[in-house]
Amino acid sequence: MAVPFVDLSPSNARQTSKIETAIQTVLSHGQFILGPEVSEFEAQLGRFMGGCEVVSCANGTDALMLSLLALDIGPGDLVFCPSFTYVATAEAIVRVGAQPVFVDIDRWTYTMCPDDLAAAIEAHLSSELGKPAAIIAVDLFGQLADYPSLVPVARRHNLPLISDCAQALGAYLDGEMAPAWADIVTTSFYPTKPLGCFGDGGAILTHNRAEYLQKLRSLRFHGRVAGTSRHDMIGMNSRLDTLQAAILSVKLEDYPFEINRRRLIADVYTEMLGALGVSPPVLALEQDIQNAPIWSQYTIEVDDPAAMTEHLAQLQIGSARYYETPVHLETPYTGFARSPNGLPNTEAAAKQVLSLPISARLSDSAVSEVIAAIEAYASASTDVT
Repeated sequence: MAVPFVDLSPSNARQTSKIETAIQTVLSHGQFILGPEVSEFEAQLGRFMGGCEVVSCANGTDALMLSLLALDIGPGDLVFCPSFTYVATAEAIVRVGAQPVFVDIDRWTYTMCPDDLAAAIEAHLSSELGKPAAIIAVDLFGQLADYPSLVPVARRHNLPLISDCAQALGAYLDGEMAPAWADIVTTSFYPTKPLGCFGDGGAILTHNRAEYLQKLRSLRFHGRVAGTSRHDMIGMNSRLDTLQAAILSVKLEDYPFEINRRRLIADVYTEMLGALGVSPPVLALEQDIQNAPIWSQYTIEVDDPAAMTEHLAQLQIGSARYYETPVHLETPYTGFARSPNGLPNTEAAAKQVLSLPISARLSDSAVSEVIAAIEAYASASTDVT
């Protein structure tokens, strides 16, 4: 049977019915911009994320830009970020007038390497390019970055730490979610995300950082002063549509089930694939600190991901190769600064990673199909050898 890499259908009939009702409610009251469902969803998400404050916006890229603007990041500033990520992370930095400095990743967890971050900051303390101003750590493939090691680096240099949490919303590290670690957390509700809407959407989350809230709400609404028609700063138009907020509220109710189902599938993959010549995901600090990812992607390493992709496609099984071209090698970004150590781990990982289907809609039989297909590939490769 065909196993798509991503299935965007609602996870169950009950969810479909509730989404239709939520949409009809919005159509009835007609408040399509900043209607009541927006603030309701923000409060609901804040509770889910451990009691943090939430400012929704139009998409995940805007969430990053708004966060940087709230921190007064702009021309003359350097923002440290990984290259093994989607271009939006660096794009947001450039769009506010700052410059990215690309930092290498840990080879096996794919998240920002704390030692390399420290080296990159030290190398740019007296840089002609600008002054170190902020750090964006990317929570990749469903697990949080190594915040227990990143936070001390950020504090040592008095740099705000932003979590680009678009792929790990709801993940835990040492019993805490991203807002407990980072100064500002951003996320995306792009349809393929574990918590996705039916279009674009995003949000900024903070924990005990009330100083950012008023500014973020103003920035997302053209710099408007709350409760007035005046504008005291240059902002942008980045508001979450009421329809999308209503949809997200319904989907957030089922989000724990989505996460738990992904974790169950990941456990099966890890148990069954370990003996088939592929490298399963590695969890940061798993020996020392509780790490509970949400598995937005289940990403393995193989010697020839292109060949395995073709093999899976022939069996109608979807897969994806993320970041084959890391951001620092994309044409618009080749001129920006990099870690003094280079980015060897980033470039090595890009050549070997492959992500497999995983979602709450993936049946046990579909999981078995994926495993059988990889087993057949491994067996064929062994025969050839």
